[in-house]
Amino acid sequence: MQTFRLNDGNLIPSVGFGVFLIPNDGSTYRAVRAALDAGYRHIDTAAAYFNEAEVGRAVRESGIPREEIFITSKLWLQDYGFAPAVKGTEVSLRNLGTEYIDLYLLHQPYGDVPHAWEALEKCKAEGKLRSIGVSNMTPKIWQQFVPHFSSLPAVNQVECNPFFQQKELRAILDPLGVRVEAWAPLGQGNARLLHSPVVLALAEKYGKDAGQIVLRFEVQEGIIVLPKSVHAERIRSNLDIFSFSLTEEERAALRALDTGKGSHDPEAPGVGEMLLKNYKIHD
Repeated sequence: MQTFRLNDGNLIPSVGFGVFLIPNDGSTYRAVRAALDAGYRHIDTAAAYFNEAEVGRAVRESGIPREEIFITSKLWLQDYGFAPAVKGTEVSLRNLGTEYIDLYLLHQPYGDVPHAWEALEKCKAEGKLRSIGVSNMTPKIWQQFVPHFSSLPAVNQVECNPFFQQKELRAILDPLGVRVEAWAPLGQGNARLLHSPVVLALAEKYGKDAGQIVLRFEVQEGIIVLPKSVHAERIRSNLDIFSFSLTEEERAALRALDTGKGSHDPEAPGVGEMLLKNYKIHD
């Protein structure tokens, strides 16, 4: 598995397995076990996914040493502020059944972000978190908060795929050594993307499927990808992207697919209020 070095010195696998919207009825446990059996060593969950416990159980029962598996989770908006964030981090640790979390993110960029970040810094200093980062920060939101932090995030997890390559954001993050992590790296199964003539031509050339071409492109661009599936064959194929490399000319053709627009606008009015109102992880 290829790894990237984060700006805090830690290594992160370039491909992770995402569990967003996989139910906590045993489905997450089975999917994570299948992913680990297929060779994944990076699992991405969140308090607001309600499946941290199944991720933790799958990791423990896999037989793979804990230090060989990179676990990411995220603090939900409901627990922003210093004391709530410290408590929320402890809840994630308990749910996962682990003494430390490899990467912990502020899941959304609203509310008391500054004090929530200070809490993550405290938990990192205590060894409970190895790396810390943010999520869904646009260039505008990044500039609103991060210059006032006392430490840099290691990653910013955002929507990113060939149709929305986050070029403006990466112009800010790349010089700082902050990695982009892509949620929806396949455009949430966008048929226009996966049937793009450029993608299909490369798939035919390399004997790969369209999804593998897209993921390989993103990893070669230095982006951490988090594909999700509950189907064993798709879980395996999403990881089978390291037996070939795209040329610079081919990558340029894929870069040209960028529209500069995604499906989610974190800057839209009322997004933070809507999320906090409709997604509560505890009373």
